[in-house]
Amino acid sequence: MGISLRSRWVFLPLVLALGAVSLYFLRLSIHHEAQPRPENPAPPEKKGPIYKDIDREVAPPLPEYFPIAAGAKSPSDLPPIPSWNKPPEKHVPESTRLYIGFTRFWPLLQQVVVSYITAGWPPEDIYVVENTGTMDSNKRGLLTIQNPFYLDYHRLTKILRVNIVSTPSLQTFAQLQNFYLSEAINNNLTYYFWSHMDVAVHSHEDRKDFKSLYMRAVDVIRETQQADYLVDKETGKKGEWGVQFFAYDWLTMVNVKTFAALGGWDTMVGYYGTDCDMYSRLAFNNYHQPIQDAGMVYDVTTSIDDLSILYRRRPKPSPTRETRDESNSTSPSPHSSNLDTTEPDTLNSTLFHNLKATFEQIQQDKRDDKYRNSWQLRQNGGAGEPYYYDPRGFEKALQMTIEVGTKINEEKWGHRGCDLKGAGLKEGDQWRVEHDETFG
Repeated sequence: MGISLRSRWVFLPLVLALGAVSLYFLRLSIHHEAQPRPENPAPPEKKGPIYKDIDREVAPPLPEYFPIAAGAKSPSDLPPIPSWNKPPEKHVPESTRLYIGFTRFWPLLQQVVVSYITAGWPPEDIYVVENTGTMDSNKRGLLTIQNPFYLDYHRLTKILRVNIVSTPSLQTFAQLQNFYLSEAINNNLTYYFWSHMDVAVHSHEDRKDFKSLYMRAVDVIRETQQADYLVDKETGKKGEWGVQFFAYDWLTMVNVKTFAALGGWDTMVGYYGTDCDMYSRLAFNNYHQPIQDAGMVYDVTTSIDDLSILYRRRPKPSPTRETRDESNSTSPSPHSSNLDTTEPDTLNSTLFHNLKATFEQIQQDKRDDKYRNSWQLRQNGGAGEPYYYDPRGFEKALQMTIEVGTKINEEKWGHRGCDLKGAGLKEGDQWRVEHDETFG
């Protein structure tokens, strides 16, 4: 059947449109080929990185906070431990292992170690856990004092006679806690102590029933080992303890069995919030967390000027004028550690109260500081040394890691804040509840 003349006119606009488009592209192609091509076309301009405006000036070297230790060749060159704080000559039957973790800022580590030793803790029971991520660099003396991860390996092990254990790589706070737990399990310990490094301690010298900080800690061990400890008088049922707190967890005694039963610390929550998680889970599982008191434990940001004052030496009485003229000598400084010009201090002395006031002021300064851990930023050297990590970059990455861990803990419990029990949560609610009203 043929197509009518009227139907043929319907296709005419379409044919004309296709012809016009074809003609346009043909002319465009001819025009492009006619354009002269440059012999050596310039490469596109590349934009380099835009650097931050950062002050790269290295802070001056840290001062020496323990001059007598710097010149000591053996432990005998240090002053003796205050007589009232000396541990028993024969070690107590109980194990008293104390772990102190270290990542940055050597002056605070040195201070906390010396303060525990002079408060009676046996040096051989103190284990510094080097968590710097610098492998054996400190042991080989390859880091300088302005490197944030520096510690004086020789002074700790040969002069102060404490132990050093190194983590295989840099660990978060939660991972470090599980490292302590692992060490305890591998050494068949049923309990252990651990302490923050940014604290300083001393015994309660102003109490009539004086005992050293160390011996009060031993008393707590003995208390937990009594047959009637945590026995409910009504039911006769014996409870279990998880931790013994001395000034929150600035100094803590850990029950290995209970921590292992709960699977240790949640390493997905690396820093802030991981303590809330751990201690809440202990509470949810009815593990007791008694608060104990062995001595003063201060939260600090800096070291006192001369750590020899912790050994409690005072200047000998000034000689008579005749004797002074004959010897032509000068009086020692108030905090001299020279054994020839000083004598032992006494219990609960003026020097003790001055020392107590100094630590109280340092602690208050830390509380007043908007960034309470500003001490972590006082060293920014170490460029070119083994395992170097830019100090500012380390701090930035740390804060980001802390923030992520906090968010993980909030998602885990569906709650913002530390009062998990008050929010009605219980064991088994992890990762099973929706956000509550704290999310807004």
